[in-house]
Amino acid sequence: MRLTIFWERMAAHFGESYADSFARDHVMSALGGRTVHEALDAGWDAKTVWHAVCTAMDVPQSMR
Repeated sequence: MRLTIFWERMAAHFGESYADSFARDHVMSALGGRTVHEALDAGWDAKTVWHAVCTAMDVPQSMR
């Protein structure tokens, strides 16, 4: 998954203004105790991060 698609999906689910806030502030155990930004900066695959977000935040199957 490209980062542009990842951020489009984040904005579609959380809204443009909250997506970045969530990505900076919400620490997830599925990401090894990292935020979305930290995981991506550490080299995690965007698809893996997106799946972690989907699981943690109950993103509807239609948006996964």
